[in-house]
Amino acid sequence: MLSGIRTGNTARGDAVIVGSGPNGMAAAIALAAAGMHARVLEASEALGGGTRSAQLTLPGYIHDVCSAVHPMAAGSPFFKTLPLGAHGLRWVHPPAPLAHPLDDGSAVIVERSVRETARGLGPDARAYGAMFASLSGRWDDLAGDILGPPGLPAHPGLLARFGMSALRSASALARGRFRGARAQALFAGLASHSFLPLEAPASAAFGIVLGALAHAVGWPIAEGGSQRIADALAAHLRSLGGNLATGAGVRSLGDLPPADLVMLDVTPRQLLSMDGGRDNPLRRRLGAYRYGPGVFKADWALSSPVPWRAAECRRAGTVHLGGTLEQIASAESEVAGGGFPAQPFVLFAQPTLFDPSRAPAGRHTAWAYCHVPNGWQGDALAAIEAQVERFAPGFRDCILARHVATPATLEAMNANYVGGDICGGSNSLSQLFTRPVVQGVPYRTGLRGVYLCSSSTPPGGGVHGMCGWNAAQAALRDLRRAA
Repeated sequence: MLSGIRTGNTARGDAVIVGSGPNGMAAAIALAAAGMHARVLEASEALGGGTRSAQLTLPGYIHDVCSAVHPMAAGSPFFKTLPLGAHGLRWVHPPAPLAHPLDDGSAVIVERSVRETARGLGPDARAYGAMFASLSGRWDDLAGDILGPPGLPAHPGLLARFGMSALRSASALARGRFRGARAQALFAGLASHSFLPLEAPASAAFGIVLGALAHAVGWPIAEGGSQRIADALAAHLRSLGGNLATGAGVRSLGDLPPADLVMLDVTPRQLLSMDGGRDNPLRRRLGAYRYGPGVFKADWALSSPVPWRAAECRRAGTVHLGGTLEQIASAESEVAGGGFPAQPFVLFAQPTLFDPSRAPAGRHTAWAYCHVPNGWQGDALAAIEAQVERFAPGFRDCILARHVATPATLEAMNANYVGGDICGGSNSLSQLFTRPVVQGVPYRTGLRGVYLCSSSTPPGGGVHGMCGWNAAQAALRDLRRAA
């Protein structure tokens, strides 16, 4: 799927890329590899967009500002083509990708092995193996079809098998495939990464993909913090002759230097504010683009590891906190309806158990967020910490310092996080496959030579770079046709 540029698809000229998130960097790398002079403009003083790290709490404690755990990067066809290890990127793999503790003091553990994971699911062992063994074993084939640009699949049988389950609601699939509460709860947590109510069509797709990734490539973290991903991408772009500028915000497309191609790692809302009211035939449809729930995020500096009641949780880099399928589904449904649940579903990461470089000796960091309505102005910290305490009594006693980020905080840090939506737009079925608008080439903006390459385009959110790579391929094809 990524062979086009590497087999002689060359182009000349200048390209300007707005935004240095993984998708903007992917677009820049693709264009530079094709022979164009690529220049990245980043509004922030730090590169990376969602892949950034900073000392948010105390000196010496490194926290990931947004994304922290990277199964999509490890399984991305784009990332696999790059020599990022030569530029300092090291993946750290916890012994277990994921833990899901329950109120009885036990935890469901997702191991790298499908078979080992299934053993902990009792009566659902065979059903779990049937769901994930073949998909994880053929992840590279599946990734080419679900992460590539819209078009005819290379593996139609595999994609059809995936689609028959993926298009269902997570609740229906979990109850239909699994008999026990443990497997149902595990799948509910995986599917909640969709930011959709678990009764929504296609919410199951996210659970299937993330479960398959756990077995195919793991759920790694970047040694030293997610900033290392951005730094490695920047180093590779420079090796191709590209350059980057920080503190270079773009308010209007008219302010950009002359270029043959403009790639925008922004959402439709930013595009419409930048195009200066031009006669854009897509303007009305782009204005109807919908954003999804936001997040409320917390980071902690800790005096010791989290005191999980289920000790095996210390083997996992990521912990899903929400209890049963019914409890998680209720929480996500309340968020979708504009409310905030008393017991939100919490995504929790504990990187320093496996990467001690992020904190002083003997100390630790933790990262978590819960879903909230878009633009929500409340305070979810107490509810998040209560969910951690529910499964790790004494957690609050370990806290040395806290840092919180509200939806407004996140949007101020990164304008793409509209209302705290870190996915670049709602993942509802009506928008999942047609983002940002219904048209043959979804990356075109209606403005000549200007393309969207953000997570508001296929295949959507996640640190995988494929939106940028796909958009660059489309732009290069158009450029060659014009020439």
